[in-house]
Amino acid sequence: MSRRSHHLTELGCIACEDLAEFGAGKEGWLAPDAGTTVLCAIDAHSIAIANRSLVLILGWSDPDEQRVKIRPELSPIEAERITTIEWLVFDDIKVIAVGTSRGFLLIYSLRGDLIHRQMVYHGQIIKLRVRGTKKDQMQDISSGDVCVVMPGVIARFDGSDIQSMLQRWFQDTHSRFWDEKPNKDPEDDENSHGRLPYQLWNVSKYGSCVDAAITAAFIVGQSSQRYYCAVTIGDDAVISAFRLSVDRKRSLVGAILSKVMPATFSTISSFSKMIWRNEPTPNRKPEEKLQSFARASALTCLKDHPRKGEKLTLSPSGTLAAITDSLGRILLLDTQALVVVRLWKGYRDANCFFMEMLVNRDDKHPSSSHHAPGKSDYCLCLAIHAPRKGVIEVWQMRTGPRLLALNCAKGCRLLQPTYRFGSLSDSPYVPLEVFLLNGDSGQLSVLNRLLN
Repeated sequence: MSRRSHHLTELGCIACEDLAEFGAGKEGWLAPDAGTTVLCAIDAHSIAIANRSLVLILGWSDPDEQRVKIRPELSPIEAERITTIEWLVFDDIKVIAVGTSRGFLLIYSLRGDLIHRQMVYHGQIIKLRVRGTKKDQMQDISSGDVCVVMPGVIARFDGSDIQSMLQRWFQDTHSRFWDEKPNKDPEDDENSHGRLPYQLWNVSKYGSCVDAAITAAFIVGQSSQRYYCAVTIGDDAVISAFRLSVDRKRSLVGAILSKVMPATFSTISSFSKMIWRNEPTPNRKPEEKLQSFARASALTCLKDHPRKGEKLTLSPSGTLAAITDSLGRILLLDTQALVVVRLWKGYRDANCFFMEMLVNRDDKHPSSSHHAPGKSDYCLCLAIHAPRKGVIEVWQMRTGPRLLALNCAKGCRLLQPTYRFGSLSDSPYVPLEVFLLNGDSGQLSVLNRLLN
């Protein structure tokens, strides 16, 4: 049973022997400023923890749930390592995505099976950002996407393309299980459903970025031309904004070639071996052809030496972004007007997440009338974790007061579940929540939604 305090509700504990490989047992091993970087990604009832070469999936609600270890095949010659992880959650499918220092995107099932492996671009994948979008009268936008952030580069994968690939993989896996066919070589099966189409943009005009996000998508006039708006942060320019164009014709041709050419090449290669009977050669994977860059037009930038951008967090609608910098400040950016609308000082090494709370609301009345709070009942807030102060603060957006401040241990980390693709419109509204993981005790808690 969960235990509720004034501002936190305890949900479960993840303490186990397997965490020793990540440094558990040492005080502050999970702290954001720890020497060995530990990556965390949380979802409903599960959490993924990773270091340079290992991903551990474990459940926090059921202590008896089987834990899964994933050791990706990384290149020792190039010192390849895991650099980011994120959950990809659809209606009936949940997988874990891994980004590496060589620019590879890896997708694994919850059993640890490698589903997909694809090179995005040369360089380190800094972040995998899952963005939920919705259609309205002004914008014709897809249901969601995955943004891959690299130094000076942004890539975008459409959520529907990933979902279709995953559905085919799970269907084929299910069919092979019931047909009792011998298992295929994982290397032959990892990309058996083709490469995922994506768009790629160079956003290094104002220097290499350390984080970025696609904030919105628009249709220009009566034409079908689509473009995206993106915000980047980095060392040279604290904040930069770009307009990302999409060439549909080129994208369509590229998608066709990416599926037709590998099959054609495989057929020609097999036919030539039958004719010439060449001596067998060691199997070597052909190098993947990289996506060409689409046009990225710079809109504006903010340079304020020696200030450097560090982390970026996007609101659910994409209209607000919280940006931390090297001077201990947090900037609240209006991503549509490209104007900083609020500033906090004295928050070095801070981590921020947007969340939704029921403010100044009596919780007894809704329960008696069987009324489930809707989106309009919640207030958008910003949760700030200041590890040097050992405090978590929640501020009301955009210009509201500080709603609460609570002390936390040094080895804590603030987490937030990823966006869930394909959520049903008639299902109860699930507000944005923020979780607190205490690395020293293994205790996982959630910040309470109700604040009187």
